[in-house]
Amino acid sequence: MSSEESTSVAAFRDLYERHVNHVAAGRMSDAIADIVRENIPQVFEGVDVPRAAVAGFAIKDVRSDGERMVGETVYDLGDRSVGLRSIWEFRDGRWLAAELENFPAATDAAK
Repeated sequence: MSSEESTSVAAFRDLYERHVNHVAAGRMSDAIADIVRENIPQVFEGVDVPRAAVAGFAIKDVRSDGERMVGETVYDLGDRSVGLRSIWEFRDGRWLAAELENFPAATDAAK
């Protein structure tokens, strides 16, 4: 990874951490504001996501994937854990989540 890539991942990580904190606190309108508008609601189809404040969370990975960024977090919903991967694209001058998918919460998130 070049220093430019690592700097951009570090900057994205700040944004991603803010986004995860919105989700964890149950501030869904703030979290949804970080999603590509035209991808709502299909981005949620078939994906298990927190619907309210969570008991806890652990960010497992933040990385660059070509021209996209990827964030992976395990959310503790109290009765179960959900691994949620978000794939982000740079659009209109800012990073926005374009895709969501689940990963097994009990395993290492990174592929």
